[in-house]
Amino acid sequence: MDNRKFGDAGEDLACRYLEKNGYKILERNKHYSRFCEIDIIAKYKNTIVFAEVKTRKTNSFGNPLEAITKTKYENIKKGVQFYLSENKVKDYRIDVIGITLKPEVKIEHLKNISI
Repeated sequence: MDNRKFGDAGEDLACRYLEKNGYKILERNKHYSRFCEIDIIAKYKNTIVFAEVKTRKTNSFGNPLEAITKTKYENIKKGVQFYLSENKVKDYRIDVIGITLKPEVKIEHLKNISI
């Protein structure tokens, strides 16, 4: 499985997890530039949630959440600003979702992050 398909599979898991927890998925893989893509845009109650998803087969090379660097976070923030300028949004937050597939599927959801 190539990296794109692997990432898509992780995002599929994340979407199912979010939907199961009361979120409504609005968009996926929203591109604003070659540096900025928002993996999932969802709505939870009255809040728009911008979610970055990182998927790893195992934790052998670290937890997937460790892949959210300051640069990656800054690029996500730029995408959020583009989205906010195009849409009327009052409440929003940035979340990250880390998924590890083996030895068993583990989903970690950090809400309202900042770096």
